Amino acid sequence: MASLVTTITETLRYRGKIGQWSWVFHRLSGVGIVLFLVLHVIDTSWAAFYPDQYVQAIREYQSPLFTIGEFALVAAVVYHAFNGLRIVYFDYNPQLWHLQQRAATIVFVLTGIVLLPVFVLMFGHVADFYGEDREIAGLDELVRTQSQFLLGFIVIVVAALILSFLYALITGEKPDDEVIKRPSAIDSWFWSYMRISGILIVPLVFGHLAMMHIIQGVFDITAADHTVVGTEFVNQTGTAVEFVGDRWNYLLAGVAIWRVYDGLLLALVVLHGFNGLRYIVNDYANNRMVNRALNWAILYGGAALIILGMAALLAGVEETAAGIVEESITVVESSTFWFGG
Repeated sequence: MASLVTTITETLRYRGKIGQWSWVFHRLSGVGIVLFLVLHVIDTSWAAFYPDQYVQAIREYQSPLFTIGEFALVAAVVYHAFNGLRIVYFDYNPQLWHLQQRAATIVFVLTGIVLLPVFVLMFGHVADFYGEDREIAGLDELVRTQSQFLLGFIVIVVAALILSFLYALITGEKPDDEVIKRPSAIDSWFWSYMRISGILIVPLVFGHLAMMHIIQGVFDITAADHTVVGTEFVNQTGTAVEFVGDRWNYLLAGVAIWRVYDGLLLALVVLHGFNGLRYIVNDYANNRMVNRALNWAILYGGAALIILGMAALLAGVEETAAGIVEESITVVESSTFWFGG
């Protein structure tokens, strides 16, 4: 904890090189992306397992607060991707390290150049959506839903701490023992994986952002009679559930191409992101019991997220799910009309 406080205070006082700020923004953007990834995978799995809850999740994503978060997310992804490529390039070309400061500046400039037209296009979707008379999720709904996710995170961490404490009691480990950091074969493998996966992820995640945030966007997911991006299907019911179902069921040469695409993206990004969290934990959690607990939470949390996402992709969305959701929405709207809810 002391090292974390030192990092924050010294970063705020720093008057030196741009490389320091690149390091800070890379970590902050990475943590933000991972937090959204957890929510996104869980919410999207609801399209297959709990259609009504997925509709509510999209309703919340279309709220002003999440709209601001969407812009921040896209900025974080673009910067993290470009800066990650910079890191990979200099790691494999250490003789050019003296150019890293110039490269860091180029990353910031390139990020701004890319984000400017992207934000303009995204804002067009926002303006069209809010220009119509729509019922928007209120702050109370957001607090209620997100507090459940927060509670889940707390439960996982507390459970991991309790198990780690019991492990320490059984093995006779002292409470103040610090982590003994030794390089291992798995650390070497993950070092290579982070760089190789980072290169593979960039085109996949940029393609996903283009389809889901620029070309169509989260606001068009619930647009009736709107073509589902990347397919020839039309979202007839205007529900988020049908959108996901049509996209996952679209076949190209007999292959459910978007299920394969999302599956590759899921596996690569979760492993990349959660290993990044492991690096941060190992940097700041020096107490052996706490370090072990957080690493367990990361390991099993990442595995559970991949299993959940893959299960949803394999299960798919039943054709009747969108119809059921549409009927539910119709009933709610009718009740609101007749009873003035």
